Amino acid sequence: MANEVILLDFWPSPFGMRVRIALAEKEVKYEYKEEDLSNKSELLLKMNPVQKKIPVLIHNDNPVCESLNIVQYIDEVWSTLNPLLPSDPYQRAQARFWADFIDKKTFEGTRKIWGTKGEEQEAGKKEFIEHLKVLEEQLGDKPYFGGDTFGYVDVALIPFYSWFYAMEIDGNFKFEESNPKIIEWAKRCMQRESVVKALPDEKKVYEFVQVYKHLRKN
Repeated sequence: MANEVILLDFWPSPFGMRVRIALAEKEVKYEYKEEDLSNKSELLLKMNPVQKKIPVLIHNDNPVCESLNIVQYIDEVWSTLNPLLPSDPYQRAQARFWADFIDKKTFEGTRKIWGTKGEEQEAGKKEFIEHLKVLEEQLGDKPYFGGDTFGYVDVALIPFYSWFYAMEIDGNFKFEESNPKIIEWAKRCMQRESVVKALPDEKKVYEFVQVYKHLRKN
């Protein structure tokens, strides 16, 4: 089938959410396939034999892996609507830099907060908050990271907002107090239909985290 698009994903994955947001921004129709990561499908193993991870975008039987790479691919293939990366080469390089910063710092930070206790958790919480402060400086007074337009860096970061509640409960703190500018930005992003539909309910994510922690202990 011409222009067939399939997404292999797992609902609480912030990396999968990135792809769902990008596809929605571009109004791309696709088939969603939920993966059981404890029993990975033959299709996932075939399409991502090296990492065996989600998300995987399959476009006309060709797999594209790694969430930020997929978002760039989507932006290039469906380039006529809602561009996510800037056209200026320098601004595009800056956007990729900050998305990479988010990729390397954010998910590991979430794990340190909800996946540890005591001094390790406190250290992880402090580190994560500091990373968000760096991003707040980069955001400045702009509505979005790229300026007036929702774009690539916003897509990279906003999925983690759905995990904030679980982090706050486990870490006993409030992002609204430590990182108010990020929360204001997140609420602005949540006014977009593409974001609202991609991000799961925060309490559902919290329940998933508790089940995951319980399974890790056993």
